[in-house]
Amino acid sequence: MVLNYIWIAFFVVSFIFAVVQLLMGDTTIFQKIVDSTFDTSKTAFETSLGLTGVLALWLGIMKIGEKAGSVNVLARMLSPVFSRLFPDIPKNHPAMGSIFMNVASNMLGLDNAATPTGLKAMQQMQELNPKKDTATNPMIMFLVLNTSGLTIIPTTILAFRSSYGAAQPTDVFIPILLATTVATLFGIIITCLWQRTNIFRPSMLAILGGMCAFVGLVIWAFGSMDKDTMSTVASVGGNVILLSVIVVFIVGGLLKRINVYDAFIEGAKEGFQTAVRIIPYLVAILVAVGVFRASGAMDMMINGISWCAGQCGLNTDFVGALPTAFMKPLSGSGARGMMLEAMKNYGPDSFVGRLSCIFQGSTDTTFYILAVYFGSVNIKYTRHAVACGLLADLVGVVAAIFIAYIFFG
Repeated sequence: MVLNYIWIAFFVVSFIFAVVQLLMGDTTIFQKIVDSTFDTSKTAFETSLGLTGVLALWLGIMKIGEKAGSVNVLARMLSPVFSRLFPDIPKNHPAMGSIFMNVASNMLGLDNAATPTGLKAMQQMQELNPKKDTATNPMIMFLVLNTSGLTIIPTTILAFRSSYGAAQPTDVFIPILLATTVATLFGIIITCLWQRTNIFRPSMLAILGGMCAFVGLVIWAFGSMDKDTMSTVASVGGNVILLSVIVVFIVGGLLKRINVYDAFIEGAKEGFQTAVRIIPYLVAILVAVGVFRASGAMDMMINGISWCAGQCGLNTDFVGALPTAFMKPLSGSGARGMMLEAMKNYGPDSFVGRLSCIFQGSTDTTFYILAVYFGSVNIKYTRHAVACGLLADLVGVVAAIFIAYIFFG
């Protein structure tokens, strides 16, 4: 229901802004908005089409893992931890393994593996859902974990910084890790409070403390490396883990004496069907975002924030990076474009250039994830998913600004 009102607001606000600009003499504004609808609807289809191969590959691999029992092994290993975050999912349920695969892929920056495993997790949770059109508590917690975007190795961002000539491309690594950890922890806490899950139990406090300790260990390990070593370890480590998962699942299937090829084909067919099913949801959200941006409403919002910050006597250096922050919950590719534009205009080693990279890595594309994941299982009533996801995004943005001033201000 909340997503319904937000979607309507995108169009209504955009129309009002367009009318104002038309009255001010901009006769091309409605043409720009209409052109945006065609461009973004095409982009939505191309995005879904681009996902087809990846979905077919990874859902095929996941099907092998299911039949070989590898996913169940993961579920049993993670049951003590994830059963606290997802108390409504039965222990040792295959969804636990899929959730782990998705979270691990996100943490390692392996986007191509994260979406298919996330969609598989949603399908498995939907099997437990008594009301098929309404999001369950585990689904919402899973969505928040995704939208808060906990990423240990932001490989893509580091690569872009290097290509734009940053003196030390990895200097944003620790700030990104800190910001995304704050966003994820807050997302978990706010979702637990909303769902009335007791976060003060020793087991839950141990999980949250363990997350902080793990991130601290990663910061310590990577902080002692030079930039070349860090980039090499991040790239090689991620790819080795990705290929290892594929090989382990295939070998597991071989040992279980299942027909690995047929299992892969069965799962790949599900990937194609999923890619087709999410097209309407992607078109809906990306067109709305495109209209909002083309109308100038986003620029007006950023200028308003800059004026308010100036009136309060605050430093306004962060304002130049805000387009990335505002775009990130709406569109991953749009936010990436804003980040690259900031590095091009201000320089990759400028405060704005670095902050835009921290914004890009601190949270994920909330509305895109909601549209794709909920759309894949035909969820219409998202309950508190949007509110919790956006609150986690907001905290991540605020944390990113403070952390950027501490490291680079």
